[in-house]
Amino acid sequence: MKDVETRGLVLLGCGKMGSALLAGLLEGGLSPEAVWVLDPNPSDWLARTGVHVNEGVPADPAVALVAVKPQMMGEALPTLQALGNGTTLFVSIAAGTPIAAFEAALGAQTPIVRSMPNTPAAVGKGITAIIGNGHAGAADMDTATELLSAVGQVVRLEDEGQMDAVTGLSGSGPAYVFLLIETMTTAGIEQGLAPDLALQLARATVAGAGALAEGSTESPAQLRINVTSPNGTTQAALEVLMDPLAGLPPLVSRAIAAATHRSKELARG
Repeated sequence: MKDVETRGLVLLGCGKMGSALLAGLLEGGLSPEAVWVLDPNPSDWLARTGVHVNEGVPADPAVALVAVKPQMMGEALPTLQALGNGTTLFVSIAAGTPIAAFEAALGAQTPIVRSMPNTPAAVGKGITAIIGNGHAGAADMDTATELLSAVGQVVRLEDEGQMDAVTGLSGSGPAYVFLLIETMTTAGIEQGLAPDLALQLARATVAGAGALAEGSTESPAQLRINVTSPNGTTQAALEVLMDPLAGLPPLVSRAIAAATHRSKELARG
């Protein structure tokens, strides 16, 4: 991060995800003086951070972090066109925008890393997948990894084509978990629990099970087996959830396939 401290970081767009990344970087020790933010509607929080807001950008920043919505890309990206084909590393967190689109706008020699974070980044529990173009070297990939690690885990892909599946699994995935909490809560109410109690139980159960799965050396399948007593209550529920035709496995498979397909459609425009 020393290069970022000395040459600077430009953040194009500072909505929810951009703000989460910036907050993580500042909490991790990045100096506000090293950050330049370009955003048409800066928040009060942003103004209090001490970063440069809409003050122009350095001539040769170490990193330009692109965090605008895909539909705003055509209007926003040209503001950084002068930094293309140089030594500035561009890191994009814009869903559905392929590397080729950045190369077309910024120049084919531009080092570019495309990433897909997810919303738990807002609480430092995100996971981000990254892939670089041919001009993003090992040092660039390390820089992108270090930056994005400010809000959670980072994994590297072997091929940009995998990004659609990542979008379908982890990018959209938090919504699936929120739906699970919703449906567990509703089911608890149907079985006689007060709404507040059902919601508390559902939230804590999903959060706790997720933490247990992440911290365990055992597979999710083994963890499931561990809590399933023969002919017990859990087995009764799992017989419904694991039905090969109407249960959770085929439903989740179809859902992630649909999200992946939609990601491909959006990338094609």
